[in-house]
Amino acid sequence: MKTYFRILFFARPFSQYVPWYAIATLLATIFGVMNFTLLAPLMTVLFDQVEAQKALPTEAPTFAFSFDWPKQYFNFYFGQVVQTQGTMGALRFICLLLVSSVLLANLFRYIGLRIEGVVRARVVKNLRQQVFERLTQLQLGFFSNQRKGNIMSTLTNDVQEVENSVVSTLNVLFREPFLLIGYFGVLFYLSPQLTFFSLLVLPISGLIISSISKKLKRQSTQGQDALGSIMGIIDETLSGLRVIKGFNAQPYVIDKFNQTNNRYANIITSMNNKRSLASPFSEFMGVSVVAGILYFGGSLVLSGDTDLTGPKLVAYLALFSQVLVPVKAISNAFSNIQRGLVSGQRVLALIDTEPLIRDKPNSRSLPEFTQEIEFKNVGFRYAEDPILQDINLRIPKGKTIALVGPSGGGKSTLADLLPRFYDPTEGSITIDGQDLRDCSLFSVREQMGIVTQESILFNDTIFNNIAFNKTDATEAEVIAAAKIANAHEFITQSPDGYQTVIGDRGSKLSGGQRQRLSIARAILKNPPILIMDEATSALDTESEKLVQEALTNLMKNRTSLVIAHRLSTIQHADEIIVLQGGRIVERGNHAHLVQQGGLYFKLTQMQHTS
Repeated sequence: MKTYFRILFFARPFSQYVPWYAIATLLATIFGVMNFTLLAPLMTVLFDQVEAQKALPTEAPTFAFSFDWPKQYFNFYFGQVVQTQGTMGALRFICLLLVSSVLLANLFRYIGLRIEGVVRARVVKNLRQQVFERLTQLQLGFFSNQRKGNIMSTLTNDVQEVENSVVSTLNVLFREPFLLIGYFGVLFYLSPQLTFFSLLVLPISGLIISSISKKLKRQSTQGQDALGSIMGIIDETLSGLRVIKGFNAQPYVIDKFNQTNNRYANIITSMNNKRSLASPFSEFMGVSVVAGILYFGGSLVLSGDTDLTGPKLVAYLALFSQVLVPVKAISNAFSNIQRGLVSGQRVLALIDTEPLIRDKPNSRSLPEFTQEIEFKNVGFRYAEDPILQDINLRIPKGKTIALVGPSGGGKSTLADLLPRFYDPTEGSITIDGQDLRDCSLFSVREQMGIVTQESILFNDTIFNNIAFNKTDATEAEVIAAAKIANAHEFITQSPDGYQTVIGDRGSKLSGGQRQRLSIARAILKNPPILIMDEATSALDTESEKLVQEALTNLMKNRTSLVIAHRLSTIQHADEIIVLQGGRIVERGNHAHLVQQGGLYFKLTQMQHTS
């Protein structure tokens, strides 16, 4: 139950819920139990009128803190009704009292459910919020090891399952035990012998249901994993639909999905079979116990060896039948909760994942960039594989540094170290002598603008994509940035201009248009440091020339780190760094490297011939 109570912890603070919930639940229990305790005097009056009148007290009992005092006081008051109003008056009195008791029991039950609903909504809201916040805090390397489908499944299906199977049982787990205590208190008072007999039989069904629940928990883990695989296949299919169709791979993808879907369906069917077994089994066991009590109690009444009477036995059976309701509800809750607990563990595991890239306890803000960026003996390895080794690089303010080299040489990794998407495993990176690991992530990234080779846009308006995270941007500023990025013309030709919604990942735009919006976003931020991963690679020849001119103007008096795939775009860089196998193998300006006739020269020749 550790996972269960930890999930409920997301509803804190509890002080505004617990007292009122406890009071409502207690009163609902009291009036719920009273409904059935009224049956004994009712049946006694109806079927044994003379003896009943003789047995009723004629004087009010003295107040005492005991279980008998309410009964004695009720019998006294009831006796007065019988004597003054007769049998019909007593019947009317009991019926009105019964209706009032049922009304109050359900009123307080409704109040308890209202409070539970608030707690339920709060738990799910806070849980989903915590998961989303944790996802935004985790380092990029985390997502390289995880299937996006599993992450999406955790954020959506697992959280939903927690709501359906865990939080929805609040009322059952916190109200039904009160009812059981109240019912068994009255049952012990009516007949200790019969109650002890029932307690010997009930645990048998509990053990069997517990066994079913353990099997459900194991299968729930398998089911959630299979659902994550389904989400992953769907995400990959939607993202790669162009390739799937181009390779006529629809049958292959459908077969792959079908296998995973069948596995999930088989697991769910097995789980539903076991979950469905819990309810009829508990009902069968309950009826069997009632039959046993009827036989045992009837034999006691017929033998005359006990003070148990026929009316008391009927009242006992009526009350005991109500015991089966919370028992059945609890057994069903425990069988249903297993799947929710598995989902809860997956959600909590994600929340508990500590980001490897985070602020130190005493981190400070990075001052405004004024001098230089320096990589000192920087190395980076992913697991045991070295990606970068012995990188020494100085980037004075206002200079443009280009990174070139064969694929897999470490260019993108080197660029990702600067905004602390990763931290170096060896050496250090400093800005004006400040180690970036000693500075807050926000202050480091606030001084950088990033344009990636793959345009990262959002399903929002063009205006909001350019003004991303700059909520105070004016329309004039956004338009100016778009003009510099050569995007203003196509934006004004869009159906709603700057308020045009561009679709998921900018799907309504061409590749060149998407890239120009990404460049406009970086221009609007106007950062002192620019990181560009071949920002013009997706543009046509005409747009490339215009945007390259805009970027050249933008990079003046700024520090730029450019990953170049088209070597023609970085010929005017102040220094070109050639990376191969994670090491710097050549460095210098374009003319020097060409004259040297090394790897850079070979790369330029390959591009010219292609």
